[in-house]
Amino acid sequence: MAISLEVPAVELNNVTKSYGAVSALKGISFSIAAGEVVAFLGPNGAGKSTSISLMLGLRRPTTGSVALFGENPRIAKHRARVGAMLQESAMPSTLRVHEVVELFGRFHERPMVVRDVLAMAGLDEKRNARLNQLSGGQKRRVCFALALVGNPDILFLDEPTTGLDIEARRRFWDQINLQVIAGKTIILTTHNLEEADSLANRIIVINHGEIIADDTPEQIKRHVGGKHISFRASKLTLAELQRLPAIRDIREIGEKFELYSKEPERFLAALFSQHAAEVSELEVVGAGLEEAFLSLTVEKKKAA
Repeated sequence: MAISLEVPAVELNNVTKSYGAVSALKGISFSIAAGEVVAFLGPNGAGKSTSISLMLGLRRPTTGSVALFGENPRIAKHRARVGAMLQESAMPSTLRVHEVVELFGRFHERPMVVRDVLAMAGLDEKRNARLNQLSGGQKRRVCFALALVGNPDILFLDEPTTGLDIEARRRFWDQINLQVIAGKTIILTTHNLEEADSLANRIIVINHGEIIADDTPEQIKRHVGGKHISFRASKLTLAELQRLPAIRDIREIGEKFELYSKEPERFLAALFSQHAAEVSELEVVGAGLEEAFLSLTVEKKKAA
């Protein structure tokens, strides 16, 4: 089925979702165009996984509307266009890796070649292993293969790299970028801010069931402002540095101190006026996504 660039891949309009007295989502609205790569960020319990469930049609909103390719996401023909990698997936443990991927491929009209999918997921050497013989990270790769095998138009990835080592995570990112080049729409939730910064061209930050930011990674970082500062100061202690002005979130990592400041000039002036001789290897760079995320969530908490 051809992808229409006119109709949003996903659209939520004033959606709420309640579980008894608990409000998981509080009137959120957004639209995701075909071909976009969108990362949902937020602390645990913010509403990220609930949003994914609604977009997949696994749950119904309490109020508001959810559309997938312009229609109800619970319609079966749309589910055939979707690949999903959720945090928890039940799979028949006695089947071999290639068998379960082949089985899932048969549910789709235009599946990918199984050997290609196994290669993309880094499962070549485990193709004949039974699922109950796999490690946690290898099972996550199988989940990724199952999300890909149907050759979907849109991929939902809920904390996709949990349990993966650094090499496997990098390989996963490479494969996601190949899917983007192929024109797929990617929607992911993640706690890995480096992952969101590397993959997404748009980030939606959710906190306490509300959207508190929706922009490109660059604009979110620019909006927050501030600088990330690191340096060596072998004769200084963390307690001494904490007494300097304009510091937020200072940490001692190995032989270096790292901190975030919204007034870097004020901090540096105090640092050099009092401890110039002790400072070396000074680096000052723009705020990263981590600082932006922390700042946004802290500001929202204070406002609440």
